[in-house]
Amino acid sequence: MTMTKDMAALNDWYVVGISADVRPAAPRCTRLLGQDILVTRKDDGTVAVTLEGGDEDGRAARAEEHYGFIWTTFGAPNRGIFPLAEAFEPDRRVVTCGTVDVGASGLRLVENFLDMAHFPFVHTDILGALDKPEVEQYQAEIRADVDEVWATNCRFWQPLAAAASKGGQMSHYVYRVVTPFNVLLYKTCPEAPDRFDVIALFSQPVEADRSIAYPLMVVVDSISTDEDIVMFQQKIFLQDRIILENQRPRTLPLDPRAEIPTRADLSSVAYRRWLKTKALRYGSYEYEEA
Repeated sequence: MTMTKDMAALNDWYVVGISADVRPAAPRCTRLLGQDILVTRKDDGTVAVTLEGGDEDGRAARAEEHYGFIWTTFGAPNRGIFPLAEAFEPDRRVVTCGTVDVGASGLRLVENFLDMAHFPFVHTDILGALDKPEVEQYQAEIRADVDEVWATNCRFWQPLAAAASKGGQMSHYVYRVVTPFNVLLYKTCPEAPDRFDVIALFSQPVEADRSIAYPLMVVVDSISTDEDIVMFQQKIFLQDRIILENQRPRTLPLDPRAEIPTRADLSSVAYRRWLKTKALRYGSYEYEEA
């Protein structure tokens, strides 16, 4: 496999490592968009990403650090890394929650993240309850001014909404897809009900049908340890991985006739329509390298 030629995929930003894990003596060898890369930290503390193998060997890619992660791009994005103001609020915890290898397209990961209907059945007695499976009416839209997909007025009953939860709550959700492979969730905070916690899922598309997931928690939580927060989020995502790796195809169909949506799938419908307008095919069922 070699680097994709899909320009919409090349001209975007991707997480390729957790900042704290990449030290001068501990480089990271990984893959992005079908291309081998080496992620290193120099003695002066800056990070570098270089391409490995073939005609690209030794070429440097842009590298930046944001929100506890190392980001890179192979192309020329038309904007920088998205803003996340909550990460700079002094009373918040910003916790990177490890990595999970997933045998599925990064687009599948984002779509699954948007799906509330699976909460009672996959995350039973945590994010949902079997006796309360209904997804209430919500709104989903493509916001052309910021080139993002938003789902608002989302509500769902959750028995254990967060690591700091002491009981069930009606959670209010706002979803924000900032790039095709990166999504944010603003969610009712158990400790401060007038504020939102932020949960992010950043996806590194290793290949068109294989990904590395990087969960991030930006939370108001004076109770839980970092380990508690990481373990809670890892438990949720490992439950999701079982579903993701059993979906066929492993890539995401963009043809609306391929999978029949329901009223609960408004965010998925908007997301797929947005991908088509961006002409992004890497990780989709329609993708085939020339």
